[in-house]
Amino acid sequence: MPALIDVFVALLLAHVIADFVAQPDVMVRRKAEPLILLLHIAIVFALSALALGGAWQLALAVAAAHLVIDAIKVWALPDNWRDSLPAFLLDQAAHVATIAAAAILVPDAIATGLWADRIPQLQTPAILTIGAITSIWGGGYAVGLLMKPYTDQFEADDAGPTAEGLENAGRMIGKLERGLIFLFLCVGEASATGFLIAAKSVLRFDTASKGQKAGEYVIIGTLASFGWGLASGYATLSLLEIATTKP
Repeated sequence: MPALIDVFVALLLAHVIADFVAQPDVMVRRKAEPLILLLHIAIVFALSALALGGAWQLALAVAAAHLVIDAIKVWALPDNWRDSLPAFLLDQAAHVATIAAAAILVPDAIATGLWADRIPQLQTPAILTIGAITSIWGGGYAVGLLMKPYTDQFEADDAGPTAEGLENAGRMIGKLERGLIFLFLCVGEASATGFLIAAKSVLRFDTASKGQKAGEYVIIGTLASFGWGLASGYATLSLLEIATTKP
């Protein structure tokens, strides 16, 4: 069981870095192009092998499974469903299930690798890094997909909630708030998220007061971002507890 968790954490770390940090928007938009998809898979393989400390056979198997899942998403799903929140969540669930299966089938993959003697020292930072990336960057993808239908309604509306705002400011605000929520949870100050919600409500009051559409847009985006941040934070703490209390 302990070794299984070590492999799962290592592969999950490689996955979130490959999918959320090392995959810029341009790669996401052009992922249907075979060379772009293969480049992404090569990154998955390299990061997985590195995280496992050199177990390239398992890394190759995980990368191959990643290729199949991504190929189904970009080539088999209908266009109107491919870039949706349900498709994103199912895609990520499939990747995590693949990683879990790899850890179950080859639980000793990391035990003979480069990091075998350093696993106790590296595991907590690895789990916290997984949580931070999932909360900040992964949340950006998820919330963006959720808000896309509402954002499209404002494209031709000069009075939209982002019409007078800074370019990409909303995305940066979302990253900062989810990062702060994650930090608050990790240091045991979950109640501080209430202050963050209050502060954002005050700062966004002028935007929300422009009309019902703007107000609803702000509320949906805020609740989605805060919800993702809380869920990611508590999931990280749960994984950390499992990993640190293993026999």
